[in-house]
Amino acid sequence: MRYRLVIFDWDGTLMDSAARIVACMQAASRDAGWGELAPESIRNIIGLGLPEAIASLCPGIDAERAELLRSRYAWHFVEGNDTPMSFFPEVEGGLAELHMRPGQRLAVATGKSRRGLDRVFRESRSGHWFHASRTADETRSKPHPLMLEQLLSELEVPLAEAVMVGDTEYDLEMARAIGMDRVAVTWGVHAPERLSASLPTFTAEAVPELFDWLQGR
Repeated sequence: MRYRLVIFDWDGTLMDSAARIVACMQAASRDAGWGELAPESIRNIIGLGLPEAIASLCPGIDAERAELLRSRYAWHFVEGNDTPMSFFPEVEGGLAELHMRPGQRLAVATGKSRRGLDRVFRESRSGHWFHASRTADETRSKPHPLMLEQLLSELEVPLAEAVMVGDTEYDLEMARAIGMDRVAVTWGVHAPERLSASLPTFTAEAVPELFDWLQGR
């Protein structure tokens, strides 16, 4: 076992959800009267907590309009948009295999809300794979490392026995801030050269490569 605890980001790492996020954020921005947001700008903020994402996308936005944008994004994501979302190919098999290993702990650290993560756990029937999770609305948004510190404490795993897996610099910088090993995956929203600036312990270019490395194969 390479690491006793593997902590995964969700969107862009395990689930192919970027297109849904982009479409819903664009619709929410139009609803709130802010105007059109560029897809690449939205992809750049995937991984942040929603308030932090809105502040980054809409500099100078007032509190009332930011709350309207937030609520409209939530509505579009849950009810108003049917852009497909699914796990990246071979993710489910890799998670199931890791979960079965004696002593292995799995967790999620995500920019989603608790309600959003619980919903996707139910809809994808995947919550049973994970021993703990943290969301941006119940702790600090990435890249602050508080959610990682809380997961280590809850699961009673030393820092040296844990690794963070993510597709954005927010994931990697969160881990880097506390000296945690980190794995960059290149199929998500941030470009490989951007990820490399965070000095990942390993970079996976395909899902099987990630799970083989985590299993020490």
